[in-house]
Amino acid sequence: MTAEHTIHTMARAARAALPVLAAAPTETKASAIRHASARIRARSAELLAANAQDISEGEEKGLTAALIDRLALDESRLEGLAKGLETVAALPDPVGEEIRHWTVENGLAFTRVRVPLGVIGIIYESRPGVTADAAALCLMSGNACLLRGGSEAAHSNKVLLDCMREGLLHAGLPEAAVQMVPAGDRTLVGAMLAAHGLIDIIVPRGGKGLVARVQRDARVPVLAHLDGINHLYIDAHADPEKAVAIAVNAKLRRPAVCGATETILLDEALAPETARAVLAALADAGCELRADEKARSLEPRAKAATPEDFDTEWLDKTASVATVSGITGAIAHVQAHSSGHTDAIVTEDESAAKAFLAAIDSAIVMHNASTQFADGGEFGFGAEIGIATGRLHARGPVALEGLTTYKTVVRGNGQVRP
Repeated sequence: MTAEHTIHTMARAARAALPVLAAAPTETKASAIRHASARIRARSAELLAANAQDISEGEEKGLTAALIDRLALDESRLEGLAKGLETVAALPDPVGEEIRHWTVENGLAFTRVRVPLGVIGIIYESRPGVTADAAALCLMSGNACLLRGGSEAAHSNKVLLDCMREGLLHAGLPEAAVQMVPAGDRTLVGAMLAAHGLIDIIVPRGGKGLVARVQRDARVPVLAHLDGINHLYIDAHADPEKAVAIAVNAKLRRPAVCGATETILLDEALAPETARAVLAALADAGCELRADEKARSLEPRAKAATPEDFDTEWLDKTASVATVSGITGAIAHVQAHSSGHTDAIVTEDESAAKAFLAAIDSAIVMHNASTQFADGGEFGFGAEIGIATGRLHARGPVALEGLTTYKTVVRGNGQVRP
């Protein structure tokens, strides 16, 4: 069986499930997700054993520390995953929501209504939690999904897929609503990208190479972000304690996630003791600093930055540091180097915060908060299917609303157009 035949067969089965999903009552979909959440808890020992096998094999293959971190599950992460599904199940159902209603002069009544996108292909690496998150979000928004996880998480993904399918069976929904494309065969990814008319949208979640390939080769619309080159600007009017705490958390809580800060911007007017405290706290915590000359004068452990450092997504315990001239200099630096994912300002000056938040056109902009909050769960969405940084359709954490489009229903009373 060719890769094209495999994907087409799976996609047609998924499309056949769409009418059932679109018509499914909210409680039916929610019941399926809640049951899947319960199964994740009930099978936690099995999941952890499968994940341990994935990690062991990944270490033998030489996976980086960042990829191992994304791959790893523990009791806490599993409980977070289960709670995330419960949150998704409790969210308002977007399908059928009336976005807008209006009537024109001739009496025609228009209603704009949310509808599912259709069949969604999700291509991802390492993170087994995506299997459950993506399946739950697609299901609640009335979409079918084809999941293609990486071979490095194959054992974990299999158990999670079983949990999701147990939920579907429990609620009487078609199993074809959630399918797993076999890992290990790269031609299957190519077949997914070429399945125009069968797959409605592709969402890649993974490294730069994967996302770049998807964006380059896809004949299907893509919802994605390529890099997470995120900035944290510490303004001259920043609270010193907030500046230190936010900088350390934003960079080092989990350096490998796409919401991690990669560049620290220090206002040249910032009190030297505050700037020194921020840099020392990062260096003390094991962060390698690549800094400009002024920042190096405050922290002797910092190395000299190259121009390329400010366009690098480190995904590790490394941060670029630049000194900028006020809010204008900070905005200029971010606009020149940001990937449009998440950028933040630390300041007690409301006018500076307002200027930064208005000028920076990233998918997520923050004031006095860690960029590590760039996550669907932290936004109250329960989970996310990915972070989108484009300007079409959805931006930021993509959850239920981002997995819908709309149609316009027109009601008349015999009107004909002159």
